[in-house]
Amino acid sequence: MTIYLTELDPQTLSFPSPFEALEEPNGLLAFGGDLSPERVELAYQHGIFPWFGPGEPILWWSPAPRAVFYPKTFAPAKSLKKFQKKQRYSVSINKATAQVIDYCAGVRPADETWLNEEMRDTYKRLAKKGRVHSVEVWQDETLIGGLYGVSVGQLFCGESMFSLKPNASKVALWYFCRHFARHDGQLIDCQVINPHLDSLGAEEIEREDFMQQLLLLKAQSVKLGCFAQQILADE
Repeated sequence: MTIYLTELDPQTLSFPSPFEALEEPNGLLAFGGDLSPERVELAYQHGIFPWFGPGEPILWWSPAPRAVFYPKTFAPAKSLKKFQKKQRYSVSINKATAQVIDYCAGVRPADETWLNEEMRDTYKRLAKKGRVHSVEVWQDETLIGGLYGVSVGQLFCGESMFSLKPNASKVALWYFCRHFARHDGQLIDCQVINPHLDSLGAEEIEREDFMQQLLLLKAQSVKLGCFAQQILADE
C-alpha cells in the first residue's frame, strides 16, 4: 500500500491539519522539517508531536483517539497512597529538568529510544524558554523518577516518564495532577493509550474533542507560580 505524506519544508514553520493524519499507522501526519525549538513548540500548540526511531526520518503525529488525564479527577490507587505514606518520596518541579530528560532516554536501549541527542537538546532548550517542565521524585537526595512535558496554556503535554525505584513515576504523576489542578490546569495529554497509562486511569477522547479543548486551553493561563521551581508538599 502506498502512503502519501506531507514533507515539511525546513525553511517554513507550518504543518498540515491534524485531521489529515493517517488512520494506519494511527496518527502519522508528516515527515521531515527539523527539530528546532520553534517548530517543536508550534507542533504541540496544534496537537502534533515528533516521534521517530533510529534510522527513520523525523516523523510528526496526531493520533486518534487521544489518551488524556483530567487532573481534577485523577485518583491515585489506595495502594499507591499507602506506599507513599510509608516511603515518603520527595517530589519537586523543575529542579532537575535536564537530568529527567536524559534519564527518560537512558533507561531504554539506545536502539529503542526516540529521544536521541538532538531531540533531548531541543527539549532542554525549550525548558530554558519556560515551555518544557519536569517533575522529579527523590529518595533522600537521589533522583529516582520523574516526568517531563510541554506546557500549552492550561494543557500539559506529557512526553515521557521514568522510574528507577518502585512507583516513582506514579508518584510524580499523582503529585503533578494535584498541583496542576490547583493552578487551573485542565488537561494532560499523554498521546496514545498503553497498559501502564490505562492502569493509572487515562481516558481516550476523539480527535475532534481533543482539538476543541486544545483550542480553548492554549489561550488560557495557569496560575502564577505553577511552574516555579518548588517542592510539592504532601497532603
